[in-house]
Amino acid sequence: MNLTHLKSVAEAYNRTEKMPVLFIGHGNPMNAILDNPFTHSLQNLGKSLREKYKPNAILVVSAHWLSRGTFVNISPKPKIIYDFGGFPEELFQVKYPASGSPEFARVVEELLPEAKEDTDWGLDHGAWTILKHIYPDADIPVFELSIDYYRPMEYHFNLAERLKSLRDKGVLIIGSGNIVHNLRMFFGRKDGTPYDWTIEFDDWSKEMIINKDFRSLINYEKQGKAAAMAIPTPDHYIPMLYTLGLTEPDEEIKFTYEENIGSISMRCFQIG
Repeated sequence: MNLTHLKSVAEAYNRTEKMPVLFIGHGNPMNAILDNPFTHSLQNLGKSLREKYKPNAILVVSAHWLSRGTFVNISPKPKIIYDFGGFPEELFQVKYPASGSPEFARVVEELLPEAKEDTDWGLDHGAWTILKHIYPDADIPVFELSIDYYRPMEYHFNLAERLKSLRDKGVLIIGSGNIVHNLRMFFGRKDGTPYDWTIEFDDWSKEMIINKDFRSLINYEKQGKAAAMAIPTPDHYIPMLYTLGLTEPDEEIKFTYEENIGSISMRCFQIG
């Protein structure tokens, strides 16, 4: 896409309202078909969004698309990826037939010259399991941006800042992961009782988000043992940094769901 084409796309999708940004702690893939307080919160969130906004497209940064380098999917019809095993057949029958958005994917390429086009990926469970509840009609184009897993935390925050203009063009951006995500320890608490360090790190993260102390969240390792247990690998944490990088200084941040289950935080929030 040349600059003239980019300008025409930008003008065609010019908006006077700024799209919000979401962080969703997506948790278990089974939430796609479960009826519980978390899925109710997603349904309520979707209802409130649909009453106020009509996005031109949805961009998802999911914990489940990790790459070396940054990629943006340009498929006009992204496939559903069942990137898990050992779940009931019912889950593998779930469909989310949203179209893609090659046009906005190419706008992302202009904003991030290092991003490469991808046609192999689609919508992984970090995307479709939550969108099924938020936008059940699958009537808004959806595309994903990968996470360069070999970059430091600050890189992801700074990269997200360069995507801010998308919000003014009708693009709803969603980070999908979990602030606390220690899957190895999850099976040690079959009753779902949260570990002390789950609560500690989730509470600390909430305070930092409220105070917009994003620098501390980027340097989360300084929180010691609680951080090490809460984030043994940063794949589920990084999507939150993308949402924070998209935040304007004066914007409201409100928590749409709060729950700790064993070694996972289901905390969700909306910016703007």
